[in-house]
Amino acid sequence: MMRYALFIGCQIPSRVPQYETASRAVLKKLGVDVVDIRQFNCCGYPLRNVDKKAFLLSSVRNLALAEQKGLDMLVLCKCCFGSLKKAEHMMKEEGALQDEVRKSLQKTGLTYKGETRICHLLSVLFHEVGVDTLKDKLSKTYKGLNIATHYGCHALRPSEVTRFDDPVAPSIFDKLVAVTGAKSVDWTNKLECCGAPLMGINDELSMTLTMNKVREGKKAGAHFLCTSCPYCQIQFDTVQDMIISGDGNQDYLPSILFPQLLGLSMDIDQEELGLKLNRVDITEIVSYLNEE
Repeated sequence: MMRYALFIGCQIPSRVPQYETASRAVLKKLGVDVVDIRQFNCCGYPLRNVDKKAFLLSSVRNLALAEQKGLDMLVLCKCCFGSLKKAEHMMKEEGALQDEVRKSLQKTGLTYKGETRICHLLSVLFHEVGVDTLKDKLSKTYKGLNIATHYGCHALRPSEVTRFDDPVAPSIFDKLVAVTGAKSVDWTNKLECCGAPLMGINDELSMTLTMNKVREGKKAGAHFLCTSCPYCQIQFDTVQDMIISGDGNQDYLPSILFPQLLGLSMDIDQEELGLKLNRVDITEIVSYLNEE
């Protein structure tokens, strides 16, 4: 049995709980065991460009906790994944900063040797579980459904650190979508930022980036956007909900989390997948499902 320490980060439990419940439901049905380490803290992402030592200590502490349990980490958030991978990369170097972090960990009874693998949910599904196993677990497949996959920035770049997929021509997400019978469309803004980092700083530009992606996705014939990061999901869901509520504009593209998309194909209950928690209605997607 595959067994991982599940790292859900800060945003998911407070703002996108359906990402966690859908992921747990899918992983359970696939026979992937996840362990909750209650001592996990923030991945350090908010401090990454503010206080390097605080960032590194916060991030590495999580790695040390998983290492203490002898577990690899399964990460849902792309920002958390990128931060943890960055910390892992930095700790391979020798220097005063790394020594300080190790000494701080030792004071709390922790050590870090770099033995824990950091895996994003999509990587586990594609590389560890495998496409064939996923297909065997499907009860239904989609017919006539076009999906615009949004990879997000932090898993792809910097590629020499994250080693998630080809940063210029990634394919993992598209192949996972194809497993469900849906078509992953080719679209021009596929690898562009969702706009989330600018929300609260320059809202107008943030919303422009989001709606540019929505327009390009619709132009390519997509019926839904598909995400695998809470920040990206919040951005597509929240910004579009604001626009729909504000002026009644119906030119939108609902965003679904990948474990929700996959979970429906595995005949997991809609409530467990949290479909109604998405702010822009995605329940129409069930009309594309056919029995296997």
